[in-house]
Amino acid sequence: MELAFLAAAAFLAGLIDAVAGGGGLVQIPALFSAYPNLSPATLIGTNKVAAMSGTAAAAWRYGRRVRVYWGATGPAIVAAFLFSMLGAYALTLIPADPLRKALPFVLLLLLGYTVAKKNLGTEHAPSLSGRAERWAAIGVGIVIGFYDGIFGPGTGSFLMIAFVRIFGYDFLHASVSTKFVNLATNLAALLLLAAKGHIWWQLGLIMAVGNVAGSQVGSRLALKHGSGFVRKVFIFVVLALILKTAYDAFLRG
Repeated sequence: MELAFLAAAAFLAGLIDAVAGGGGLVQIPALFSAYPNLSPATLIGTNKVAAMSGTAAAAWRYGRRVRVYWGATGPAIVAAFLFSMLGAYALTLIPADPLRKALPFVLLLLLGYTVAKKNLGTEHAPSLSGRAERWAAIGVGIVIGFYDGIFGPGTGSFLMIAFVRIFGYDFLHASVSTKFVNLATNLAALLLLAAKGHIWWQLGLIMAVGNVAGSQVGSRLALKHGSGFVRKVFIFVVLALILKTAYDAFLRG
C-alpha cells in the first residue's frame, strides 16, 4: 500500500513541478507520512531521485518545444550546482530554523508582487544581454542554489519569478529555464547524499517512474495552454507553499 500511495504522490508531484514548481509540497510529506521512522536525510535523498528524474524529463520535453535562452540559463546552472552543494554542506554546520520561520513571509511577498503585477510574465521580452545577463544569472544561481542546498522548499517558485522579473521572460520560457537550473541543484544534492549513503534506491526509482509520468502530463498541459495557465498554477502553488510552510514553522508541534 505504501508503494502505491507514494507512486501516486510522485505522479502528482511531477505534474505540479512540470508546470510551476513546488512538487515537493506533495512528495516530501508523503514520504515522511509513509516512513516516519526513517532518517530524514534518507527520505530527502530518496525524494531527490524521483524529483530529479521528473525534472529531467520535463526539461527534455520543454527543450524540444520552447527555446532555451542559454545566455542566462547556462551560467545559472553552473553557479546553482556549485552553491547547492555548498548549501548542503552548510546544512551540517548551521541551523535551518531561522530560514524555516522566514520562508512563509518571503513567499507572501512573492505572491503579493505576482498578483499585483497582472501583466508579469505574460509577454516574453528578454531584458538583459552580454555581461550583465551572465552576472545576473550567476547571482541567481548562487543565491537560489545555496538556498536549495541548505533548505529547499519553494526553489522552483523562486527560480520562476527570478527568470520572469530579472530577465523579462514570460512564464513558459521561465519554466523551461527553471527546469534546467533545478535539475542542477537536485543533481548536486543527490550526489552529496548518495556519497553519504542517504538514498533508498529501490523506492526512489519506483517513485521516479511516477514522477516522470506526471511531468509528461504537466509539461504537455503547460505547452498546450501557455503562459497564462502557468501563471495561474504558479499563484496556486505559491499560496499552498505559504500555508504549508507557515504550518510547519509555527503550528506543528
